[in-house]
Amino acid sequence: MNGHTSLRAARSVSRSRILDFLELMKPELTGLSVLTAVGGYYLAAGELHLQAFLAVGFGTLLLGGGAGALNQYAERSFDALMKRTERRPLPAGRIPALHALVFGSTASLMGLAILFLLLNPLTGALGLATFVLYVFVYTPMKRVTWYATLVGAVPGALPPVLGWTAAGGSLDASAAILFLILFFWQMPHFFSLAWMYRKDYARAGYRMLTVSDPKGIRTGFQTLLHAAALLPASLALAGVGLVGPMYVAGAAVLGAAFLVPCALFLRHSAAPEVQSAKVNAIARFVFFASLIYLPSLFFLMTVDKV
Repeated sequence: MNGHTSLRAARSVSRSRILDFLELMKPELTGLSVLTAVGGYYLAAGELHLQAFLAVGFGTLLLGGGAGALNQYAERSFDALMKRTERRPLPAGRIPALHALVFGSTASLMGLAILFLLLNPLTGALGLATFVLYVFVYTPMKRVTWYATLVGAVPGALPPVLGWTAAGGSLDASAAILFLILFFWQMPHFFSLAWMYRKDYARAGYRMLTVSDPKGIRTGFQTLLHAAALLPASLALAGVGLVGPMYVAGAAVLGAAFLVPCALFLRHSAAPEVQSAKVNAIARFVFFASLIYLPSLFFLMTVDKV
């Protein structure tokens, strides 16, 4: 019995360690990057090639996951100060910092190798730009100015462009539109999250817009501004002949619906009589609406590709 118990305990520890390394890869963000990258590939591909499709997916997965791990390595002492992140593997002490550094570096290099060697130099260069901007520019910039959110949206918007070029597409108007869709989408997504956890960010010393905007008026304005820009950007795909009328109708409904919670966020944050708990609830509404919006939009792209 003792042998069986020890074996079960060892397997449990192994599973926990695997899950900890997966958590280092920021699976939610990395998953969205993979989704948009393969979506960009599908839109550009005249004919699907399994090897290239898998290379886009796995290359983006390893590169994004590795960058996420290196981000957590760099911010481990600050994550320990935030309730939202204090239980991550590094601040909680479940993974040594050196192991995270090696893991993140190895995964990133493998991802870049796949993009450069199995796809093409342009796709690899875009992957490298994504990595450098996220790890070496956005990550330290968060402690200097809230404009880091805008800078960080650039690497966040590059995966669909990376997928586009992987299928042989050039950096043309179609690639620019895909980039803009992701760029504008990220602002409501991240500003709503930053509002919900503004006290955490302040405690850790991050210079987020929500930290210097106690009422949320500027945050609400930025959220609505980018949500409004997202609607025409999404419809522009029809103008370059990538999608059909079903996509246009669906994108218009999604975009208009997404504007509603963003407008409510600004309206209630600007009303002095509204309690902060209600503004927090609306910010949470914006955040979850963003999680529904993006996969839905890319689903429409794939089913109504011209």
